[in-house]
Amino acid sequence: MRYRASLHLPAVIAVLLITWGIFINSFDVQDKARNILGFNYADQIKLKLNTVPSATSAPEPKCGLSRLCPPNHFALHIQSGAANVVGPRICFEGKIIMSHVLNNVGSGLNIVVVNGQNGTVEKCGYLNMQDGNPEDILAYLKAIKPGMIVLVASFDDVTKKMTDEMREAFVGMGSTLIKSVKHRDSWVFAGRAGMENKSLHERQAVNDEKTNVFEGWPALVEVSGCFPKTNLTDTKLNGPL
Repeated sequence: MRYRASLHLPAVIAVLLITWGIFINSFDVQDKARNILGFNYADQIKLKLNTVPSATSAPEPKCGLSRLCPPNHFALHIQSGAANVVGPRICFEGKIIMSHVLNNVGSGLNIVVVNGQNGTVEKCGYLNMQDGNPEDILAYLKAIKPGMIVLVASFDDVTKKMTDEMREAFVGMGSTLIKSVKHRDSWVFAGRAGMENKSLHERQAVNDEKTNVFEGWPALVEVSGCFPKTNLTDTKLNGPL
């Protein structure tokens, strides 16, 4: 019996060694296969996660608004100039139309005219209220077709060449503050030509020594929101867009 036991022990050891060798070799084969394929188990997990279809990204608000505009509305953000140093900024439907950085603003009334139906920018520029011809400025305002959306931002003083007729032209677009805009006041406005309804998109900062932020100048003002598209069935709109 002792003889048989002594024979059994080496056999058991041999079996254990063989088993261990197979076990180690199997892992070596697996590791080599993983290395050849270029990934390991952790990579497989990442691969599975990455292949999961991602949810469609939600549309983001335009022009820095905090919410999306409802259907049949345009997003806008208008900021006046700061004193006579930094120019204004006008954003419409997520695109900066005029700004100091774009170098397309100037002293006076910076204005963007937009097709009220499809949002196409028809024209933009600035009305020189320092040295411009008042008759030319008035003609420009009167030539804006009914239904057009008009975005305006002041820069520097806008009253030197301002006339009562010009003010009335903006009243016809929905402005209620233009008649009170004085020397060096800051003013922004969004309205619609041919519509005398009060605009909800208008702000003014009055030039006052007691409240001025800059030396001799009031703070800049801004307005943002959703502006409704032009409704051609409105009887107040006379003439084609």
